[in-house]
Amino acid sequence: MYTDPIADYLTRIRNASRAGHRVVEIPASKLKKEMTKILFDQGYILSYKFEDTTVQGSIKIALKYDKMTKEPVIKKIQRISTPGLRQYAGANELPRVLNGLGIAIVSTSHGVMTGKQAQRENVGGEVLCYVY
Repeated sequence: MYTDPIADYLTRIRNASRAGHRVVEIPASKLKKEMTKILFDQGYILSYKFEDTTVQGSIKIALKYDKMTKEPVIKKIQRISTPGLRQYAGANELPRVLNGLGIAIVSTSHGVMTGKQAQRENVGGEVLCYVY
């Protein structure tokens, strides 16, 4: 049993993309579904599908690769806030990832969103991960 489901989610995506897999299956939760939608909206994954065949359900994510070089679109996906050390940022202190080319996924009181969306809505929260 794993103690950090978000780190497990990110690790499964990272390992599958490095191994060249087309699809990765991950146990579902509400937070993971919201993070998956953000990755899809930002263009980091090709598609996703939520399946409720089991009690917990699962998420199938189709990973995206560059057509020419066959390299994964997600170069790095890094956990920032851990259960042992939570990282919070105010609306004015939200990080810029890779000088604006990457995204920070932030859990706010208004839901899970990117750092840019949180700055527009003037809300801070827990910085979950960086993706670029």
